[in-house]
Amino acid sequence: MTEGRDIIIVHTSDVHVDNDYTARAHGGDGATPLVRVLDAARDLNADMVLLCGDTFDCHKIPKFLVERVGQLIREAAIPVVLLPGNHDPAVEDALWLTPALAEVENLHVLGVRHEEAAHFTDLDLEVWGRAHRDYADMIPFETIRPRRARWHVAMAHGHYVPVPDRVTRPRASWLIGDEEIKATGADYLALGHWNRAVQVGCGAVPAFYSGSPDYARTVNVVRLRASGAVAVDRHDLHWPEPREH
Repeated sequence: MTEGRDIIIVHTSDVHVDNDYTARAHGGDGATPLVRVLDAARDLNADMVLLCGDTFDCHKIPKFLVERVGQLIREAAIPVVLLPGNHDPAVEDALWLTPALAEVENLHVLGVRHEEAAHFTDLDLEVWGRAHRDYADMIPFETIRPRRARWHVAMAHGHYVPVPDRVTRPRASWLIGDEEIKATGADYLALGHWNRAVQVGCGAVPAFYSGSPDYARTVNVVRLRASGAVAVDRHDLHWPEPREH
């Protein structure tokens, strides 16, 4: 139980594990950004990691790399809550259904292992979000889940605009607006889809993009205080190897 201490959550998104661009940028290992994120979680003694969409660049990833990701998450030995994004949606042939990932006990894939929420009794915390289930447009907060635990953390993968226009075309897809953010009533809203790290919304709910680890070079660190307060900081990732330019 965590009574009397902070709960520490590491939030990232858009890791884009692949055997192409990401691999070329990291000496042939397309899982390097994920390694750095999980290393940071261990350094911080995190209670949980949130992967907020586009963990994989696509579902056409070599088996050895999928197995490596499963092994990395298993060895992290902390809960990892993953929301499928527009690059890696929860489709019928999704990587999330392969044994290399489906059998990882500490990996909680929303929309696959859990319909829309993962509850952690020992933390008195629920993490919820609507997974991308295909490659088409969707409204990340079309429905709102009511609070069922002391701590209410939401996830979404999409594009923030203060007042979404879902009529005019052409336009961005997967829109998230201020009123929808406010309606979540979340203690923290973890967002993905943008490469840069930034806070968004009207301030009613602490809503943050983490940015991609490759671009932002950081992860968001969320501390749910025993007092009920929420603090959000950024933690630098370690990149010992040179990058390809």
